[in-house]
Amino acid sequence: MSPIGIFGGTFDPIHYGHLRTAFELLYSLRLGEVRFMPAGNPPHRETAIADAELRLAMVQAAVAGQPGFTVDDREIRREGLSYSVDTMRSLRQEFPERSLCMIVGMDAFLGLPKWHQWRDLLQMVHLIVAHRPGWRAPTMGPLGELLVDRGTGAVDDLHGAAGGRIYIHAVTQLEISSTEVRNLIVHKRDPRYLMPDAVRQIIQQSGCYSRPSST
Repeated sequence: MSPIGIFGGTFDPIHYGHLRTAFELLYSLRLGEVRFMPAGNPPHRETAIADAELRLAMVQAAVAGQPGFTVDDREIRREGLSYSVDTMRSLRQEFPERSLCMIVGMDAFLGLPKWHQWRDLLQMVHLIVAHRPGWRAPTMGPLGELLVDRGTGAVDDLHGAAGGRIYIHAVTQLEISSTEVRNLIVHKRDPRYLMPDAVRQIIQQSGCYSRPSST
């Protein structure tokens, strides 16, 4: 069976930058699906502005109707901190033989050694690094060594094993960030064309980003 892509994030809110990245990877890597996985209580990020159920609703609205896009709410349902290694263990138990491809940005990849049990994570999944302009893959230190040992430029390697490889892929970079979207809304500017209309409607109806926040 084709690999499963796992695209986690706070999605506070989800926008076209997230969706375009997932769309390109779905087809370029010949993934069976991309699972959008809203974070519950991530240890390495600021507290989300919109609550978990609202962020889940926005993700569901954003991916509705796109073949190959699905939503997984296991992190939101789990109590306590949402460590990626625990999430991947849960998925690996559910899909013991299937290739799992965890999608991260280059900035997140550069911070990988700070992740909880990050070496165990790489035993369970492939790591797909969505390359952003201005970032370069490390050539020295633990990540440089990791890329020498586990890096691959062959999509077939992602299909031939359940996990353990690192694949760096350039994606179209849309200059949109969730922080900037929230700032627009705080200043009463319309975020139209930065996200699907269904997401925009949820934001307008809920008023979840209408007040300035400390994050």
